[in-house]
Amino acid sequence: MAALPTLLLLALALAITTTNAAAQPTPPQRERLALQAFLAGTPHERSLGWNAPSAPSPCLWFGVVCDASNATVVAVRLPGVGLVGALPASTLGNLRGLRTLSLRSNRLSGPIPADLLALPALRSLYLQGNRLSGRLPGDLPSSLHHLSLSGNELDGEIPESLDGLLELRSLRLDGNKFSGALPSLSALRRLEVFNVSYNRLNGSIPSSLGSRFPRESFAGNLQLCGEPLDRPCDESPSPGVVIPPPVPGNTKKRRLSGAGVTAIAVGAGAGALFALVLFVLCFVHRRRRRDANTNNKMPTPTPTRGFTPSTAPTSGDMGDITSSSKEIAAAAAAAASGGGESQRSRLVFVGNTHKDGYGFDLEDLLRASAEVLGKGGGGTSYKAVLEDGTTTVVVKRLKDVAAGRREFAAAVEALGGVEHRNLLPVRGYYFSKDEKLLIADHLPDGSLSAALHGSRGSGQTPMGWAARVQAALCAARGVAHLHAAHGLAHGNIKSSNLLLRPRQGDPDAAALLSDYGLQQLFAPPPPSARGGGYRAPELVDPRRPTPQSDVYSLGVLFLEILTGRSPAAAALDLPRWVQSVVREEWTAEVFDPELVRMGSGGGAGEEEEMVALLQVAMACAATAPDARPEAPEVVRMLEEIGGGSGSHGHGRATGEVEEEDRPWGTPPAGATP
Repeated sequence: MAALPTLLLLALALAITTTNAAAQPTPPQRERLALQAFLAGTPHERSLGWNAPSAPSPCLWFGVVCDASNATVVAVRLPGVGLVGALPASTLGNLRGLRTLSLRSNRLSGPIPADLLALPALRSLYLQGNRLSGRLPGDLPSSLHHLSLSGNELDGEIPESLDGLLELRSLRLDGNKFSGALPSLSALRRLEVFNVSYNRLNGSIPSSLGSRFPRESFAGNLQLCGEPLDRPCDESPSPGVVIPPPVPGNTKKRRLSGAGVTAIAVGAGAGALFALVLFVLCFVHRRRRRDANTNNKMPTPTPTRGFTPSTAPTSGDMGDITSSSKEIAAAAAAAASGGGESQRSRLVFVGNTHKDGYGFDLEDLLRASAEVLGKGGGGTSYKAVLEDGTTTVVVKRLKDVAAGRREFAAAVEALGGVEHRNLLPVRGYYFSKDEKLLIADHLPDGSLSAALHGSRGSGQTPMGWAARVQAALCAARGVAHLHAAHGLAHGNIKSSNLLLRPRQGDPDAAALLSDYGLQQLFAPPPPSARGGGYRAPELVDPRRPTPQSDVYSLGVLFLEILTGRSPAAAALDLPRWVQSVVREEWTAEVFDPELVRMGSGGGAGEEEEMVALLQVAMACAATAPDARPEAPEVVRMLEEIGGGSGSHGHGRATGEVEEEDRPWGTPPAGATP
């Protein structure tokens, strides 16, 4: 009899539970069917577990979020879950209460369904990192706060109707094929994040946008001009402007007679003959004056301090400052005593160097003190402190240069025109028969290689995770700019060529790539030269780098950041090693023990970012070149890991944008493929 009250209590509890479950609101059947139709119409690589018995309500499904009363679906977040193909119409467009939709980093293609863009409550739409095509409709919901469509294949003009989305906080359209003029968007007072880089836009940048956003927001549009780009708008007509034809009736007045044409031809011939005679006289005069100067030339005085001229370079030790001075002094002394060669060989500045305060000459380099910074395959780099004590530069003494004077000068002049916050500017060069020098800025914080590998066992604090992610993002941005804005391949991406800046400066310029675009100048490597390291497997001749080989090198650089292992180590194929460890022991064994040991308080979020960067690195280091992402796409993936400018960057909008800082989605443990 004692058991009877217990059974009654259990039955009562069961009845109460059943009653509460029945009273609990659930989304309408229409929304459930819409979600199931979307999943059935979109091929996907992983099961999401939406039909699992443990999740009877859509509010319990992976990636689906309902409102507080579980009455309607308000968010669908399925980033990076392997969705493939076209977005089916009449599916997600039936979720009338949907506020946030995130399908980023999948492989969706085709146009964006019109009913999806007509959702009345939609506030945040994240479709970046797919293969969507077609035009961007002009009738977007006025409720939008965040629109991110970067990294797709959308084309056509950017609609003027975007100026009516008064609540818009962030607009990302970069990395598409948009063309035409850029709308002013002057009414978007709340816009905080804006990017249309790497499209096909033309014309002038509206002042309402150029005064609010940095140049990176507009980079990669070769026909776009005006502030903040260093490309002034000229007076020539923009593409699409029709030049009016000549006014009828004036044609005869402009037509020249036969006699007039003959007179012009005779005059041009006489002028050319006169110019030729004048050139010959000037050449003879300069030749005689040069011979006289050579016969009366005084011996070169010996400097009183710093460099000691030497007739031959001294090999020297890495830490021997005296021998370092002798090595670089040999190059400078050659110009001071080179006879006829010295008349043509001089220190030449390129780009905007003179505007930045560079005014020294070869004699100043001759008197400077120097020390070796490092030696690589392209030559030796020196830190040179000029005699005034206020100017410090890096002088790279190149070796095995096969290019002639004109080819060398043209290549370096082109590099002098490259300007980007993540690329070390080339300041000048010197070319003679025996010596070739490059001049660049000196960054006192050293390289990523020294930060990663130099502190081990020395008691110094290892490089933290936030700084590593920022360095990776800076490297990717520099490479993307070379590829998109200049059509150049870097060709020599490695951690020793990624130089660090003081951390109190601009976080987006925390690291700069150096030694870019130089490979074409060198002689062919010997047949016995070993590949591997950072070099892509398909790159037989290092003088012919490609954008795909640069992306491979970026992938290896990211793996070095994650693992703490140097690809330059003998017999270490870093991508293959990582693949083997992940396959056998999973990812925890891949990461740098010093990084894991620091544990900088990032917790699970930091671990997720490390896994996300590992995925990006392995995609970049794919064996097949066609399987690798393009550099702008790599930038976008890294920005997603770190929220736009690294984990502690700036420039991101508030609210729903922070949700997009998360890495790719992972289905729940109960979902099986």
